[in-house]
Amino acid sequence: MKTTIGLTTRVVIFGKNGKKEVIARVDTGATKSSIDKCLAKELDLGPELKHAKVKSAHGVRYRPVVTAEILIAGQAMEAEFTVAEREHMKYEVLIGQNILKRGFLIDPSKEVR
Repeated sequence: MKTTIGLTTRVVIFGKNGKKEVIARVDTGATKSSIDKCLAKELDLGPELKHAKVKSAHGVRYRPVVTAEILIAGQAMEAEFTVAEREHMKYEVLIGQNILKRGFLIDPSKEVR
């Protein structure tokens, strides 16, 4: 059974320093999920597992990768996130294909709950 989420969804990220609930942006075009550097530091995520090559409108960059436990639409899972400077963006967390492939459907008309 697939779980339907919207273009934005409420998630809880768990780290060594506790947890934080945020509204995340769903991006079907992103192969990897991403978390803001400041949020990763606040939750004490890490250590860095590796560096991932990320292609974006700004060109190709290498970003550190960390794992975090995430609660999304009632499902808890561990997932990899690239660490990026997202403070200038509206959403601190971006949910990419590495999480979406685990049984999620996207309905653009669905609102954040």
